[in-house]
Amino acid sequence: MASDGARKQFWKRSNTKVPGSIQHVYGAQHPPFDPLLHGTLLKATPKVPTTPVKARRTSTFQEFESNTSDAWDASEDDDELLAMAAESLNTEVVMETANRVLRNHSQRQERRRPPEPPAVPSSDLRLVKSVSESHTSCPAEELRKLSWSGIPKSVRPITWKLLSGYLPANVERRPATLQRKQKEYFAFIEHYYDSRHDDAHQDTYRQIHIDIPRMSPEALILQPKVTEIFERILFIWAIRHPASGYVQGINDLVTPFFVVFMCEHIEEEDVDAADVSRVPTDVLRNVEADTYWCMSRLLDGIQDNYTFAQPGIQMKVKMLEELVSRIDERVHRHLEQHEVRYLQFAFRWMNNLLTREVPLHCTIRLWDTYQSEPEGFSHFHLYVCAAFLGRWRKEILEERDFQELLLFLQNLPTAHWGDEDISLLLAEAYRLKFAFADAPNHYKK
Repeated sequence: MASDGARKQFWKRSNTKVPGSIQHVYGAQHPPFDPLLHGTLLKATPKVPTTPVKARRTSTFQEFESNTSDAWDASEDDDELLAMAAESLNTEVVMETANRVLRNHSQRQERRRPPEPPAVPSSDLRLVKSVSESHTSCPAEELRKLSWSGIPKSVRPITWKLLSGYLPANVERRPATLQRKQKEYFAFIEHYYDSRHDDAHQDTYRQIHIDIPRMSPEALILQPKVTEIFERILFIWAIRHPASGYVQGINDLVTPFFVVFMCEHIEEEDVDAADVSRVPTDVLRNVEADTYWCMSRLLDGIQDNYTFAQPGIQMKVKMLEELVSRIDERVHRHLEQHEVRYLQFAFRWMNNLLTREVPLHCTIRLWDTYQSEPEGFSHFHLYVCAAFLGRWRKEILEERDFQELLLFLQNLPTAHWGDEDISLLLAEAYRLKFAFADAPNHYKK
């Protein structure tokens, strides 16, 4: 058990305020408001998320009937006819019918086993490339299936725009859509950006200006043109979304889109270290607008993460805690025994979508799958975080000190991670989703 002295010393060393003294930060708190620390309880304990109603399998008589293969159909009043029919059936027919029923039953049992995560043969990647070359629409479901296991760098920009819903599937409509949305974004700048020094908005702009240099990769962020672009994107988004405004953490969601869209216009292999000043101004303007709209699409699905008291993050952290308690009770009890609360390490995982936990190229690979999954950034992310915690099971159980355990969870050794590590993480998350998402009550004790 951690002593009060150890915990106080840890908070003092890490310059982190205790939750009781947290101040509001542009519509949110960091860490967020915790009802347990303020003497109140949530009205209901959140459950592990279930699959949205529209995606849930229906269970109707017609579906049951179509999936059932019987030797014959008999009603309650058909006993006599059934006996007559039996007399006319020879042994071979009966055995063949029985075997067919058994085979059908066995096949249905096979279908209940957890499926493998979607895999994309290398030859099929040509279909992803076709979205930028074909003059016909690419089926959205097919595109998502092909993108799940990773998108080739050469077609990732156009594919992300399609998966986010920013661009239409039909190639012929894309130029007009891009022109209209880019024009709309720069109209926002003309209308709103000069107000950044007004009394009503200067605090928001100042916080954005402070946060951007702290982002990674530093070689990219510290370039003046990039800083200006990020400031405009974040300020315009905050002004147009007053329910949340700007909250620390949103700034990290700009970088992956910006870097991916810059890939089309630079020669360097290492995009985050490229000299953006050499890119033509009109190209940078287009990249800026595309980044703004795609980031906005992402945030539309998780905006409750950033409204007052950040209820979306609070809910997801509690769901993660409940999920881990079912998946690995030993790890869960170990954290409880050493008084490590999930909010102390998982808040950042939810707030920044793991962008601070893995290298940028791993974040980009992770987002390939997030954008191809239904509600990937909100629903599937929960299972990725559970798999991510499970990845460090051995190290977690070896730590016997509150301070060392928390420091480890806040600084996980992922600096040398690559696509293979992300693929394994996603495969485990997919397995957890299959096992728990559709039947959470089945695993309650």
